[in-house]
Amino acid sequence: MIFGRVTNNLSAYKDMVINLQDEYNKTNIQGIIDQLEQDLVGLAPVKQRIKEIAALLLVQRLRKNLGLGISAAAVGLHMSFTGSPGTGKTEVATRMADILFKLGYIRKGHLITVTRDDLVGQYIGHTAPKTKEVLKRAMGGVLFIDEAYYLYKPDNERDYGSEAIEILLQVMENQREDLVVIFAGYKDRMDSFYESNPGLSSRVANHIDFPDYTPEELIKIGRLILEEQQYRMTQAAEQALLEYIEKRSKLPLFANARTISNAIDTARMRHANRMFNSGDAILTKSDLVTIEVDDIRESSLFSELS
Repeated sequence: MIFGRVTNNLSAYKDMVINLQDEYNKTNIQGIIDQLEQDLVGLAPVKQRIKEIAALLLVQRLRKNLGLGISAAAVGLHMSFTGSPGTGKTEVATRMADILFKLGYIRKGHLITVTRDDLVGQYIGHTAPKTKEVLKRAMGGVLFIDEAYYLYKPDNERDYGSEAIEILLQVMENQREDLVVIFAGYKDRMDSFYESNPGLSSRVANHIDFPDYTPEELIKIGRLILEEQQYRMTQAAEQALLEYIEKRSKLPLFANARTISNAIDTARMRHANRMFNSGDAILTKSDLVTIEVDDIRESSLFSELS
């Protein structure tokens, strides 16, 4: 990444020259971006958006250092991550927290992940202390609210989610230099959530949509999971996993990489059971690390949809 040199057009700074590449190197965020590229399969639009946000934050920081009146508050750091489960939203949020910390936009760089149950109480007077306690833990870092649309239930007049939203709004506005909030969930539900809460929508500047993985990308994820655990698949097992993905993705509650991780765990259990049932057979290292086609095809999915 070559930034070149940027000069300020204002007369007060006409003699001031900044090497943006040097400034970028000082932050060490390229390592985070490289790790993101290495660890996450696919998601090219998401990775590009993260790079763009990182570039904006770096330039804004330099402008602030030059006295151009740019602060963290003016940048607009709160975000929205939309997409299906298992598409890497939490992982990207963790890396985003690292980037924000290295660029000096948050004090600690930690990520707190919560859902409605962590914020909303069951009775009058219960929601405010729960929400404030979560916010206290998140200060100096990033608060990631998964399935954020469950905070708002307009059909239930006795629901306390709106109280949590009001507290969030106040903190997002008044303490925006000490906390970044990321709202996450399915795109269509998040769109309705923002339409119903315009005050919230106006405070969320960065919207990133996470696409579903392709079957080929999910196969690659499956390979990576097995490699990390020192297993491998035969070619026939890999083909069976591809068929599993194509069938399972058409059913409810498909969760992309999360579903593949669960399928791999189940295949490992079938593999272990197959080894155990081999009796007095002498096992080789290859036997102990190889997932065979039957370890995949024993899934009830193949019999149910055949």
